[in-house]
Amino acid sequence: MEIYTTTQDKDWQTSANPTQNEIKPTTTLDFDGSTGQTWEGFGGCFNELCGKALDNLSGSEKGKILDDLFLPGADGLNFNFCRIPVGANDYAESWYSYDECDGDYEMNHFSIERDKKYIIPLIHEAQKRNPDIQFFASPWSPPAWMKYPKAYNYGTLVWTKKNLDAYARYLLKFTEAYENEGIHISQLHVQNEPVSSQKFPSCIWTGKQFAEFIGQYLGPLFKRCKPDTKIWLGTLNGPETDSRALYTRYNDYANLVLHDPDAYRYIEGISYQWAGKYAVDVTRESFPEKKLIQSENECGDGENTWEYAKYVYELFRNYLTGGVCAYVYWNLALPPKGTSTWGWSQNSLITIGPEIKYNHEYYVMKHFSEFIHPGAVRLGLKGHFTGTSAAFRNPDGQVVLVIQNPFEIPQTFDLRGKTVTLSPDSINTIVL
Repeated sequence: MEIYTTTQDKDWQTSANPTQNEIKPTTTLDFDGSTGQTWEGFGGCFNELCGKALDNLSGSEKGKILDDLFLPGADGLNFNFCRIPVGANDYAESWYSYDECDGDYEMNHFSIERDKKYIIPLIHEAQKRNPDIQFFASPWSPPAWMKYPKAYNYGTLVWTKKNLDAYARYLLKFTEAYENEGIHISQLHVQNEPVSSQKFPSCIWTGKQFAEFIGQYLGPLFKRCKPDTKIWLGTLNGPETDSRALYTRYNDYANLVLHDPDAYRYIEGISYQWAGKYAVDVTRESFPEKKLIQSENECGDGENTWEYAKYVYELFRNYLTGGVCAYVYWNLALPPKGTSTWGWSQNSLITIGPEIKYNHEYYVMKHFSEFIHPGAVRLGLKGHFTGTSAAFRNPDGQVVLVIQNPFEIPQTFDLRGKTVTLSPDSINTIVL
């Protein structure tokens, strides 16, 4: 048995002997014999501001960070399941799409040339370290000329057959262009955060629109031309109450779309982020045959505090016990404060400034991603610490228990005959 512990003052401590048999356990934690989903991976999102920050480093500094993010089997995060934006996301240097020639329904002017500056080189560096890394992609906004109003931020897709045909073709050309760069997109998630009209690239979609677009346009096109790229419903950021848009519920999105037989047959899974965390359980209960992933970690305020890291731990546990098969962080690396081009400061795993700092959330991720491997099966738990714990059994039989002690005093529990004491206010991984 080994234990790895992170506290506010010490981000990573290891011990080969965590048991303290002279201390009487105050509670218990055990496995209840049930199993859950099979795990596929952990990762983050590639974006321009991350690539730009990394390019400011020396070759050796950049190489170490990339090793710590992507190198399999290393003492790092072992990322193997990552997200790519289709065009500009909110951490692009400026808004753009791959075809801004008005009325180019045939996509004759389509080009991913912009991505060859930061995003594609960064992806290639990840692939050098892990050739088996998987990628999923999602657009934040269609080309502006396809929307009303004609802008990257705010607005909706113009709902005409000609436009829908063209937008499906646009997304297909993206996957084909990336394939030509040696990057296979295994999943296409139709729209980032369709519930909210944002001041960064965004586009409102209703559930009815998703069902029609997937069932009649996108799904048939990809089945015919790119069957190895699967269509996903996501990345859903509802249900939530949003004064800028609709009052949304599970019934307005996943439930509605998956009850449409045409859309259902093309959808491999559903991805949730932000307020979508409230719909994970009911989606799993209703459609257990469909996969689920968490597609974007909530991003904080750029302060990278311990308090927010503990909240991120709770997000991990909520999604993992809710049945997702992958968990994706947002910003891999940013300058201090992590301010976007539109003025929001956000957290990141690593801060790149005069000094390089691995933030608390890097270690929260490490508590899971270093030890839980693709093919692992989630194990059910019982006992009073179940509400702050998650457990998986790896393909080689190794059992990984991740557990938080949220209290200001040590907590001691019995784990199958061994007494384990957790440090105050700590996040821990126990490897059995």
